[in-house]
Amino acid sequence: MTESESMTAQAPGPHTHQELDEGVDLLDVAAILAARWRLLVAGPVVAGALALGASFLIAPTFTSKTTFLPPQQPQSAAASALASLGALSGLAGGAAGIKTPGDQYVALMQSVTVEDRIIDRFKLMEVYDEKYRFLARKDLEQNSRIALGKKDGLITLEVDAKDPAMAADMANQYVAELRRLTSALALTESQQRRAFFEVELKTTRDKLTDAQQALQSSGINPGALKTQPKEAAETYARIRAEATAAEVRLQTMRRSLADTSSDVQQQLTLLGALRAQLHKLEGSADSPGDADYIGRYREFKYQEALFELLSRQYEAARMDESRESALIQVVDVATPAEHKSKPKRALIAIVAFAATALLLMLGVLARHTWRQGRIGRIARRQRLQAAAETP
Repeated sequence: MTESESMTAQAPGPHTHQELDEGVDLLDVAAILAARWRLLVAGPVVAGALALGASFLIAPTFTSKTTFLPPQQPQSAAASALASLGALSGLAGGAAGIKTPGDQYVALMQSVTVEDRIIDRFKLMEVYDEKYRFLARKDLEQNSRIALGKKDGLITLEVDAKDPAMAADMANQYVAELRRLTSALALTESQQRRAFFEVELKTTRDKLTDAQQALQSSGINPGALKTQPKEAAETYARIRAEATAAEVRLQTMRRSLADTSSDVQQQLTLLGALRAQLHKLEGSADSPGDADYIGRYREFKYQEALFELLSRQYEAARMDESRESALIQVVDVATPAEHKSKPKRALIAIVAFAATALLLMLGVLARHTWRQGRIGRIARRQRLQAAAETP
């Protein structure tokens, strides 16, 4: 029997060909696969064994993890103290309301500054065999995972390295670099206030020194002594300090409010009243000599009162900052891993086995479909030839 006759004998009839057009039954698929069971079993086993053997050639990777609590933002003691200072509470208005969510600290740990310090400390450009620093940063980001817990608020950091001790040291160094960076930045409310009062305190200290020197060089005459300027000067210094604070408060409010708003108008009224009192006190001297001495004495008392006021707020902000800086609390310190995290050899072998089995089954079904289609085409061609030869 020739090949053509064999294909003709195996060719499906009209009914069988209709069944093929409608689709292959699951039982037919099982029968097709069962006919090649040796290949479908041996192929995946061999592929899985080869993948398992190749996994032993991959250098093991160790993962260390640390978990810590990021700084929170409790209500500071200085914030309540500002409320008792009247208009001066506006001095820290620009610094209040600064929020520091955990996402911000995650972003700080992923900053170029922190990454470069980690790269330099552990010589990662040599470890990763990279010529450029930006490539070393990409490798470090691939080997580091930082996540913020949505429910507990804890930040989890995982670092991969070939050396377990190095992985633990890198994870702990991330926390150390975060502390170092946050100490240099004014992130929290107290840090903002401390930075503001530090600048104002330095300026007021210089002005107080100048006022003291001017007062000492003015000389005191009997007419000036008769005026007893102490009480008047202290009142003048207090009102002037309040006027200065009101001006700062007004500038702060104008950044976010229009001049026609009720708060701005109320602040303008307060500032006008304070300036009127200052003008009245400034014109109360009896003689030019007394006015010169009293003016310098007033300036000295004003700078002294303002310096004392700013000093208290600066110390309060420093105390709040020192408490907040210690709030990066490590819950779990990173330790050298006792077992590798990569490669997962069993998983590699299973994936290779499953992938090979799937590809082989698809190949067997595709080959069977192609053969059946070829047989059907030959059978149709022979029927057409037979019909043409029939008289």
